[in-house]
Amino acid sequence: MTSTAAIAGSSPRPTHPDEARAAQLRAANINPRTGLATDYLNHFNEAIMLLEMIPDMPECASDFLEWRPLSYAEHFTASSFRARDLAIEAYQTANAEIRAEFDQLTNNMTRILLEVGAAMRQLQQDKNRVALAEQAIVWVKPLVMLTAGVINGTAEADVDSIMASA
Repeated sequence: MTSTAAIAGSSPRPTHPDEARAAQLRAANINPRTGLATDYLNHFNEAIMLLEMIPDMPECASDFLEWRPLSYAEHFTASSFRARDLAIEAYQTANAEIRAEFDQLTNNMTRILLEVGAAMRQLQQDKNRVALAEQAIVWVKPLVMLTAGVINGTAEADVDSIMASA
């Protein structure tokens, strides 16, 4: 095989290390611009799903009360995400400003969910738990959307329209 044939038969490769890194991150479903993966939002979407079940099945409140917060690294360490080590490393090396915004949003969601859980434990009546669950959804869903914007590099999206859709 000639060198020309070898080149023609090979798959295209990025020519710059940054391009190679971006391709690696994209292949792992990690945004190469932000270094963040939307898979982490599944952790919060699970809590929202449990909250959404409470109005129809108040006994599901106990399932929500079992939800525990996980850091980004803890989530990926415990997950079956195929590139979990890469996701953790990319997060650790992400732009400090992007990561700070991301961390602030996820910390706010965690705080809301923990406070809702604490309040729910104090409530005796299902109707009060239902009302609290419904309110928590209104608080957390827009934050998930804002966090997705940070992950996807579109944080400058119109916040008012995101909040209006909640």
